[in-house]
Amino acid sequence: MSVVDLSLWEPRTELGRMVKEGKIRTIDEIFANNYIIKEPEIVDILLPGLKQELLNVNLVQRQTHAGERNQFQAVVAVGNEDGYVGVGIGKARQVRQAIEKATREAKLNLVPVRRGCGSWKCSCDEPHSVPFVVRGKSGSVEITLIPAPKGVGLVAGDVAKAVLRLAGIKDVWTKTRGDTRTTLNFAMAVYNALRNTYYFKI
Repeated sequence: MSVVDLSLWEPRTELGRMVKEGKIRTIDEIFANNYIIKEPEIVDILLPGLKQELLNVNLVQRQTHAGERNQFQAVVAVGNEDGYVGVGIGKARQVRQAIEKATREAKLNLVPVRRGCGSWKCSCDEPHSVPFVVRGKSGSVEITLIPAPKGVGLVAGDVAKAVLRLAGIKDVWTKTRGDTRTTLNFAMAVYNALRNTYYFKI
């Protein structure tokens, strides 16, 4: 991942200026105060060990008055494998630009993931799975993440495995419905499920 030079970076938001001045030192402070990340450099500075994985590249077409316009659509997931994950989509005429756009959006979509040991078969109190049953949906795809005991691994499709691994989930059972061959919806459904680990119903 790219490393930001603080001397060259000119923040455009109040949060960016606070990060550059050292008033905010950890990514946890941002989410604790409900700040919105609008600059990917903030994530690069506060999470230097962020990893990324290209989930899919697809050729898409758009009809214009001049004819068909071809673009590449990239889906990228980022995470530190320790409780933070993001998924982004990017479109461009060149594959590299599409991947860069998707990576930038994934950083802006970064969310914290609550982990735990919600399986009654394990009860080890280590954050290796999800703390409770959680669901996510995107398009026709619905996924349910079920806590699993240690040693089970990631019982999921390849796309879901990549997103879960980047989030730091090591053991989980999954149940899916819908067209999981659509990589974008599948990845976003898993992302929404992980984001819902911090969702409370009142």
